[in-house]
Amino acid sequence: MLEIEDLVAAYGPVRALDGVSLAAPERSITAVLGANGAGKSSLLRTISGVIPARRGSIRFAGRDITGMAAENVVRLGIAHSPEGGGAIGELTVEDNLRLGALWRSDRGDRGKALRDAYELFPRLAERRGVHASSLSGGERQMLSIGRALMGRPKMLLLDEPSLGLAPIITGQLMRVIQRLRETNGLTVLLVEQNAKSALSIADRGVVLNVGKVVAEDESRTLAGNDGLRQAYLGF
Repeated sequence: MLEIEDLVAAYGPVRALDGVSLAAPERSITAVLGANGAGKSSLLRTISGVIPARRGSIRFAGRDITGMAAENVVRLGIAHSPEGGGAIGELTVEDNLRLGALWRSDRGDRGKALRDAYELFPRLAERRGVHASSLSGGERQMLSIGRALMGRPKMLLLDEPSLGLAPIITGQLMRVIQRLRETNGLTVLLVEQNAKSALSIADRGVVLNVGKVVAEDESRTLAGNDGLRQAYLGF
C-alpha cells in the first residue's frame, strides 16, 4: 500500500528525515517508533504533503505521490490524524466531524459516515453538540480519528494517539485501531512513543533515530530484542 525509498525532508538546514526507506503492506498496522526528535511526525507530514520531500520517493497503491499537494493526497485516500488531534475548539463535535467529509463529492454517504463515527465512538455521539474545546484528551483523540474516517480513507496516518492519555484510555484506542484494520480493511501507519502499546497491536515496526531507520522487522521480533528495547524503545 505504501512504499517509501530514500526519503529526505528538512526544516531549513536541519534534516528531519535522512534517507528513510520503509514499506507498509495493505491491511496492516505498521508502528513507527523512536524518541522525541527521531523524525516520526515529520515522516507522516511528508507523506501527507505538508512537508516537501527534498529527495526520494513516496508511492501509494502503486502511484507516485512525491510532491503532491496535501489536498490531493487526501483525495487519493490517505487521512492524517495529527499529534494533539487538531480539533477546532470553537466548533461542535459534529461540525468537526463533518469537516472531514467536506471535500467529498458523494454527498449521499456523508450521513452514513457520520453514523459510523458515532458507532465507533459512542462518547462522541453523547457530546455531539458541545464545543470541541470542552473535550477531554481522550475525547479529542476520538474526534481526530473519527474526523479522519469521515473521508473513507484507504490508509490512516496516526500521530501519537496515546499522547497524554491514561493507560486505560490508551488501551481502548489501541483496540479501536485494531478494529479498523480488521473490519474496515484499513492500512495504518501508527507513530508512537508508547512502543509497548504500539507493538502489541502492530504487524510490523520501524524504529527511527535522528531521521534514520535503525531497525525494521515484525513487531514481536522488535519487542523481543532486549538491546533494541533498551536503546530506543524505552521498555
